Amino acid sequence: MIRRYFSMIREEFSGYNSKKLTNDLMAGLTVCAVALPLALAFGVSSGADASAGLITAIISGVVISLLSGAYYQISGPTGAMAAILVSIVAKNGLQGMFAASFIAGILLLLASILKLGRLASWIPAPVVTGFTSGIAIIILLGQIDSFFFVASEGENVVQRLLSYKELGFRPDMATVGIGLFVILLMLFFPKKWNRVVPASLVGIVLATLLSALLRLDVAMVGEIPQRLFSEERLHLSFLTDFSMMRGVLSPAISIALLGLIESLLCGASAGKMAGKPLDGNQELFAQGIGNIIIPFFGGVPATAAIARTSVAVKSKARTRLTGIIHAVGLLLSMFLLAPVMSKIPMSALSAVLMVTAFRMNDWRTIKSFFSKRIRSAMVLFTVTMISTVVFDLSIAILIGIGVGFLFFVGKCSDLQIAVENVDFSRVDFGSDKVEKNWVVVYITGPLFFMTSENVKNRLQELKEKELVILSLRGVPLIDVTTLQVFSEFYQDMKADGKTVLFSSLQPSVVRSMKKDGLYDKVGEKAFFFSVEKALYHLKR
Repeated sequence: MIRRYFSMIREEFSGYNSKKLTNDLMAGLTVCAVALPLALAFGVSSGADASAGLITAIISGVVISLLSGAYYQISGPTGAMAAILVSIVAKNGLQGMFAASFIAGILLLLASILKLGRLASWIPAPVVTGFTSGIAIIILLGQIDSFFFVASEGENVVQRLLSYKELGFRPDMATVGIGLFVILLMLFFPKKWNRVVPASLVGIVLATLLSALLRLDVAMVGEIPQRLFSEERLHLSFLTDFSMMRGVLSPAISIALLGLIESLLCGASAGKMAGKPLDGNQELFAQGIGNIIIPFFGGVPATAAIARTSVAVKSKARTRLTGIIHAVGLLLSMFLLAPVMSKIPMSALSAVLMVTAFRMNDWRTIKSFFSKRIRSAMVLFTVTMISTVVFDLSIAILIGIGVGFLFFVGKCSDLQIAVENVDFSRVDFGSDKVEKNWVVVYITGPLFFMTSENVKNRLQELKEKELVILSLRGVPLIDVTTLQVFSEFYQDMKADGKTVLFSSLQPSVVRSMKKDGLYDKVGEKAFFFSVEKALYHLKR
């Protein structure tokens, strides 16, 4: 991994010049403008504060960018991570969240060592889409308190929604007005202007000015400490607190799983845009190191973010210096603009997150699932989305994969078996005779324990035939249960003086037959490349 990393760095900076540096500088500053409002918003929505979001973006911008599996990956706090962190903070406190982040970093390092960089590709696309939509719903519902200036209680979204019945729901109109202003501005902001300055940044700046000019009594971000080390951060003493470590193990797994999935999917998407594939194992290494370090500064867990990464690619970033420059820009903003950022209305940040949540959904893919009525995709998407909202991330992913596996098994069990009489007119035998006592059995699909009974029943119907040729070109695999069925059928036919031949076998099926002993039992002369070859052999 070390050799591959330095090879990547040499290739990346080969021929580096002032023009490429200018590209990296401009791309870094552009990403910084996009990342600033998101860092503040995700820091607050995670259950920590705005400074925690900034610290995360700065540290991850340096550490993770430096070690990343591709130059274009930009990491920081994300909406998906914030959605699961808020319940972790509510249940375990900030120290619990920091400890979970540290453990998640170790798990990501282990995933890198075990070369699980392709793990995200094993998750069905509808599960990923459903998970993303579920996270979007959690983010959206999680902004109700700040957007309407109301209070709720509970460890998850459902409990907080139910708490409004007891606590009351009396929106503050000034707060709502600020939020609506930012939402409308982001939705109708011209795309050509958005390429120059992000709509989210413009919305927050104007909302802050509007609040100050009208002297509105609305909730604000509050003081942003001008330091990288937060007063509330992880201390090494937690390593001896075994009860805390046991209590945050499950949240740590959720954080690690989300970090893995989001980072690898972000890299896969950005890699297509940049024409440069992501080194998944190196990316997991970077995410692991970053999330081990960040809690000691007081930041929240980080992961690669498609919003920032896509901006880096579109801004013609050339090297990983883009991520570092974006981090330096955020650091300067913390020291120079902290007094101004402390006056940002909370409802403005909530509005940014609401629009971000809406745009997180892959609407084109979702529409495709339902318009084409792809039943398995519709069920997987819906089940995963609901599970993500009701349960935590790890359970939702497991449920989605489990349901996907059931659909897969169901499709595999739909075996195709076609039986045809031997028609000599289809081969060059100089005859057009149809031999009704000779049949070819064409089998398509995997042969395993769930399909073996179907095969057995069809073969039982053919025991009166003089010759049976089993054509298995469409069989990718065969298990011991079906091999036993074939063995019994062959023995019964042989005892009656009848013939069974095998044709068109895949190499994997041949290996299974040899390992089981069926190949030797039947004999090499009973196996043929094709049905035609078997018939020519019989003629000779």
